[in-house]
Amino acid sequence: MSIKTVYLISGANRGIGYGLAATLAARSNTVVFAGTRDPAAQSLKDLAARHPNVHPVKLTSGDKVDNEATIAEIKKTAGQLDVIIASAGISKQYGPLATASLSEYRDHFEVNTLGLIVLFQAAHKLLLVSPTGSPIIAYISTGAASLSAYYHMSASAYGASKAAANFLVKALDAEHSALISMAIHPGWVATDMGNMVAARNELPQAPVKVEDSVAGILSRIDGATKEKSSGRFWNFKAVKDGMPWDVPTEEVPW
Repeated sequence: MSIKTVYLISGANRGIGYGLAATLAARSNTVVFAGTRDPAAQSLKDLAARHPNVHPVKLTSGDKVDNEATIAEIKKTAGQLDVIIASAGISKQYGPLATASLSEYRDHFEVNTLGLIVLFQAAHKLLLVSPTGSPIIAYISTGAASLSAYYHMSASAYGASKAAANFLVKALDAEHSALISMAIHPGWVATDMGNMVAARNELPQAPVKVEDSVAGILSRIDGATKEKSSGRFWNFKAVKDGMPWDVPTEEVPW
C-alpha cells in the first residue's frame, strides 16, 4: 500500500499558496488541505473538482478557533499531518516609519507572526507524531526580513513581522528534535501582492513567475532532513541578475 503525504497550506486560495496547492495536488500519493479564510473561493472549488485529494478548509491567520477546527478536521479525514507550509501573509503598509500607522503594525504581526504561532500551537500534537518521523513546517518568509542583507522597501511592518517569525523558525528547530523547521524566501513573485510593489517601483510586474517560485520552494521541502535543512533561511534559488533585490546565495542571511 502506498503511503500518502498529508500537507496543510495556509493562504492557499491565491498566489504562491495556490500554486503550491495545485502543484502538490497533481502529485501521486498526496492529500492537500488548502487553508484560507474563504474555503468556498472559486479557485479552490475548481482545484478540488479536478483533484479529489484537495480539501479546502477554513483557516484564518491568528484565529485560534479556526486553526484548531482545521486540525481536528485533518485528523478526522486523514489521520495524520506531515508537512505544514505557512504561506498566508500580508504586505500593505508602505512609507516612512515616522508616520506609519500603529494599526498597520498590529495587522501585519497578527497575520505574519502570530499566525505562525497559532497554527503551530493548534497543529503540533498531530504534526509531531507524523508517521514519516520527520515532520516539516516551512514558513514562507521574505528576503526583506534579512537584517544583514537589508534592502530598503519602505515596508517596515512587513519586514519586521516576517523577521520576528524567522526567529520563531529558529526556536522551533531548537525545541523539537525531530521537527524540520525552515524559513524560505520565495523571491519577488508576480502575485497580486508582488505586482502591487512592482507598480510602486514603476516596474510592469514582479520578476519571478509563480511556477518558478513554487518549484524552488518545493525543492527545499522535498527530501528535507533535520541535519541539512532545519533551522535555516533558504532562498527559493540563488538569483544573480545583478538587481539590488536579488539574493545570489542558496541561503538568505538572517
